[in-house]
Amino acid sequence: MLTDPLFWLVAIPAVLITGISKSGFAGGAGGLTVPLLALAVSPTTAAALMLPLLIFMDMLSVRSWWGEQNNHHLFILLPTAIVGIGVGYLLFDKLNEDYLKGILGAIALLFGLYGLATNGRFNKPPSHLFGLICGTLAGFTSFVAHAGGPPLNSYLLPLRLLKREYLATAVLFFAVVNAVKLIPYSLLGQINLTNLQASLVLAPIAYLGVRLGLKIQDKIDEQRFKQIIFGLMIIIGLRLLWNLFD
Repeated sequence: MLTDPLFWLVAIPAVLITGISKSGFAGGAGGLTVPLLALAVSPTTAAALMLPLLIFMDMLSVRSWWGEQNNHHLFILLPTAIVGIGVGYLLFDKLNEDYLKGILGAIALLFGLYGLATNGRFNKPPSHLFGLICGTLAGFTSFVAHAGGPPLNSYLLPLRLLKREYLATAVLFFAVVNAVKLIPYSLLGQINLTNLQASLVLAPIAYLGVRLGLKIQDKIDEQRFKQIIFGLMIIIGLRLLWNLFD
């Protein structure tokens, strides 16, 4: 992997996009990372080498957004997200990854299209139960492919939070989720020396992506920001659905 030019050709833009997305767009493009890396390595290897980088990006992003998060909604989402991670760990050997990505892709695509069609004007805020379900799905899909963005956004976007509050809440959510994922990933032997070496080499790219994300989001107004998130969800949905026909 470390000597494969194709790996670096896809890894550098994938990590850069993820860093920009994580700090500036609430992880809206995070679901693209594993599919991109899977062009050069297996999906499980891609997920494993990305986890240390995601935690590094979280540390950088949390420093910028701390104090602006909505703790009420985090308390709804995080407990069930941890349950979702646990379910992913227990089902690791039995998961049909393509089937899961197909379901996730359909959710992301339909929600993104609906958001653009309604200009982000949802009829009513989501229920507490819907938040618990989205938290579980976000934890589970994040464990499998670092693709927790669509379920999380399905709950957060209809709340009509201010942009900075929305970003801070999403950043804190994924910071906790990724830190928790480190435990089952280690127990499954996914964290190894080769993956850590690749993550270390890519760390400066991750740092650059986070800094770019922070600069870019500050220049985009609320409405355009939501349109970008919906657009990213559509792109992710199409890419995940495309996996079914590869």
